Amino acid sequence: MNEIKPRRLRQADIAALAGVSVSTVSRVLANEPGISESVREHILRVAAEHGYQVRSAPEAVPGGLALIASDGVTGGLSVFYESIVEGLRTAAAEHGMSFEVRLIREDRATPEVIRDYLKSARAEGLFLVGIDPSGALRGWIDDEKVPVVLVNGTDPQLRLDGVSPSNFFGAFQAAQRLLKAGHRRILHLTGSHRNTIRERVRGFEAAITSVPDAEGRLVPMTFHGSASREAHELTAAILAENAGFTAAFCMNDFIAVGVLEAVTEAGLRVPEDFAIVGFDDLPCALMTNPPLSTMRVDRAALGREAIGLMMSRFRDRAAPARHVCLGVIPVAGGTVSDVATS
Repeated sequence: MNEIKPRRLRQADIAALAGVSVSTVSRVLANEPGISESVREHILRVAAEHGYQVRSAPEAVPGGLALIASDGVTGGLSVFYESIVEGLRTAAAEHGMSFEVRLIREDRATPEVIRDYLKSARAEGLFLVGIDPSGALRGWIDDEKVPVVLVNGTDPQLRLDGVSPSNFFGAFQAAQRLLKAGHRRILHLTGSHRNTIRERVRGFEAAITSVPDAEGRLVPMTFHGSASREAHELTAAILAENAGFTAAFCMNDFIAVGVLEAVTEAGLRVPEDFAIVGFDDLPCALMTNPPLSTMRVDRAALGREAIGLMMSRFRDRAAPARHVCLGVIPVAGGTVSDVATS
C-alpha cells in the first residue's frame, strides 16, 4: 500500500494560520524591512510550529568606502582610476556590500576627515585608492582597528592589506625589452612619493645592472602642469646634449607621449633611432604614431581583488596582512623593435 506523503506547507497556508496576508508572509520570510517585530515574530513562530523550513537570512556585509586621491584623477589619470572603480563597484555588488566613492586631496586624508566620511557613508571598510597613508593616519588605523585595503598601493611593512600591479617586475621587464632590442643608454622618466613608483625605479635599475655595459639615467619630473608637456621639454633638453641615449622607459603612457613628440621633432626615427616603452596601457597608447609599446595593467582586476581582500578582512580581522600582486603584460605597439617582445 502506497504511503501518502503530507503536502508541503506553502506560504498561503502560513498566512491563513497566522491571520495575515500572503504578501506579508513573503516579506517576512525574505527578511525584508518594513514589518513590525511583533508581526515578524508571530509569523516565524507559526511557521516553525508547523514545520516550515525558514531559510536563515544572509549575513549582513559591512559597507565599504573608497577614497581616491583627487590630485591623480584631475592630473589626467582619471581613466586609470575609472577602471579600478568599475572593478570595485562590480565586486562589491556581487558580495552584497554597500559601497561609496569619494575624492579627497591626499593632504586632507586625516583621521578626523576619514572618520567623518566613514560615518556618513555608514561604512566600516576603507579602500585607499592611490593614497599612501601618512604616519598620523597609519597610527589611527592601527588604534581603531579600521579594516583597510590599499588599492594600487603597497605597504612596505606589510601591516595593511593591499593590491597592486607588479611594479618591480613590470618595470624590470619593460627595461629588458629595450635592452634586448640593443639599447644600452636608457632614460627613465619618473617622479613620485608613492611606494608603487619607487618599486618601478627599483625594477628599472635592477634591469640596467643586469647588463654590464648598460647605463641608465633617472629623469625626475615635478608634474607641475601637463605631464606630457614636461616630458617633452625634458627629453628635448637631453637630446640636445648629444649624450648618446637611444631609449626611454616612462613611468606612464602620458609621459611616453611627450617623449615621443620630442624625439620625432628632433628628426629621429622611432623605433630605429630611439625606442620608448610606457606603462599602464592607457587609451592614449593607441592614438600615437606609431602606437606606444607599453605594459598593460588590468585595472578592473585591481578593484575586484581589493573587494576580495576586504571580505577576507571582515571575516578575520586579526589575520596577517596580505598583498596581492598582479602581473603586467607587454603590449607590442610600435615604439620598440619586435625583437624586444619576441
